[in-house]
Amino acid sequence: MDLQKQPPQPSDRPARPTAADPAGSLRASDADRDRTADILRDALAEGRLDAEEHGERIDAVYRAKTMGELEPLVRDLPGAPAAPAAEPARRPSGRETAAYEPGGDGPAEKLIAVLSSSTRKGRWRVGRRTQAVSVFGSVEIDLTEAVFTQRLTTINATSVFGNVEVRVPENVTLRGTGSGVLGNFEVESLEAVDPEAPVVVVNGFALLGNIEAKAKRGKRVADLHARMRKHLGH
Repeated sequence: MDLQKQPPQPSDRPARPTAADPAGSLRASDADRDRTADILRDALAEGRLDAEEHGERIDAVYRAKTMGELEPLVRDLPGAPAAPAAEPARRPSGRETAAYEPGGDGPAEKLIAVLSSSTRKGRWRVGRRTQAVSVFGSVEIDLTEAVFTQRLTTINATSVFGNVEVRVPENVTLRGTGSGVLGNFEVESLEAVDPEAPVVVVNGFALLGNIEAKAKRGKRVADLHARMRKHLGH
């Protein structure tokens, strides 16, 4: 007796993908967003983008979750990276893992103010890099009571019709490089007497805005550390 051929039954197991996900679906890292923001800042300085376009794209950069969302934001600009090839997932090496531990070259802290304000002050642990963007807003970075866990701290600031203020203790080294277009970029340079004192570098671009970095008199890193040691000794 011939048995009637039964149609194949659907499997309870999910189908195995036949190809790797496209590169555009790769999750974007903080470093990827920072690189994209740098391209947009250069385009603004060169007049390739106006302030409104720059503000819209910057806002989209820091909301992007994947490389596919970042790539269109700089596709029409010089310096846009080629689309990355998809790579198989791999376990990060010990060196890569260490880079994201405290004191390593981890992702930059971001202070974004679009039609708003953003402030970082009081007792906080300073990372190696901070990204500050102000578009019709205000960003305040106060390092006078911060805890420096490494010698070099870099702040990259962009101001478009906005304001970015950086305050540091008076006994650190403060340096900066930047420019303003119908705006102001001002860093009051300091050279610390102590060769081991923290170094703060402020890089920036201001378009019809203001970026200012200077010492706050009466605030010293050594004084804060002395108080900390005295407190821990009791």
